[in-house]
Amino acid sequence: MVAAMDAVGNPSSVHAEGRAAKAVVERARAQVADLVGCLPNQVVFTASATEAAALACDGKGVACSDVEHDAVHEHQFDPLDADQDGTIYCDTVNGNVLAIQAANSETGICQNMARFTDLIEETTSSHFLIDAVQAVGKQRFHAADARADFVLVSAHKFGGPKGAGALCLRDGLDVEALIHGGGQEMGRRAGTENVIGIAGFGAAAEAAKRDVDAGRWDRVEKLRNILESALEAPEYDTIFVGKGAPRLPNTSCILTPGWKGETQVMQMDLAGFAISAGSACSSGKVKASRVLRAMGYSHSEASSAIRVSLGLETTEDDVVRFAEAWSAARKKHKARAA
Repeated sequence: MVAAMDAVGNPSSVHAEGRAAKAVVERARAQVADLVGCLPNQVVFTASATEAAALACDGKGVACSDVEHDAVHEHQFDPLDADQDGTIYCDTVNGNVLAIQAANSETGICQNMARFTDLIEETTSSHFLIDAVQAVGKQRFHAADARADFVLVSAHKFGGPKGAGALCLRDGLDVEALIHGGGQEMGRRAGTENVIGIAGFGAAAEAAKRDVDAGRWDRVEKLRNILESALEAPEYDTIFVGKGAPRLPNTSCILTPGWKGETQVMQMDLAGFAISAGSACSSGKVKASRVLRAMGYSHSEASSAIRVSLGLETTEDDVVRFAEAWSAARKKHKARAA
């Protein structure tokens, strides 16, 4: 990104400086395409996955469950059901866009995409949107294999800069621009490209693919299991959402009924640990998680949720120290409640 600051030209200009900036953007486009599993000309750079969702869903009926991210849920037309393991049920699409998170942002629960691709192919007028924001960069993902029409991606979920996202389109499919102007991004999204952010997006995509291919997240999954084992003592009354379902290797959604999630967030922050109550995008909203309520958890259970996320740099010592701090805070809370 620092090097990209020297590319002072406008990527839409044909002079040497403009071509240099354009080369930065196109290199990043190829890096993102390689991570997602599509062709470079199918990648549309946006300012966020939220904008990418709006670009894909605008003017269309969207079939999705209440466990979806707000960026997609905002467009909901046909509600779908989900159970306590996070499994989403859909029998028919009826010409709508079927929108499914590959991995849920609050629980880390992963969906079996094959169930939905078969359903979509039975309805030729329908489209399949995969919110791959959480999944990409932590597990193998291939848009072509999933037969997705739209894929949402966000750079900051795998180490890139905040404020850089992309909509990846199926080959031959196009979208109408929501932002009009100079006709950038092959006419799909006008506005001078954020060359510096896009450069970071591409570099992070390349690094993330290398990490996934090397199996680095397997060690993180072991750390998550160590963490959950340390927190599941009977006296803690903890519920690990989706523990029996396929999940991302780094995510634990933990419910402790009677102990509010935001209280736990503040106490762990004082102990030196950054966690969230629900997804990071909505954790500033002090209310029960819509996602967990949709999965059948009570208001009290949903209000007690925290999300603990681990990264590639997390150590076993970090996990042990967190478990000790959380357990000490839990004991104090139970003593006060008594």
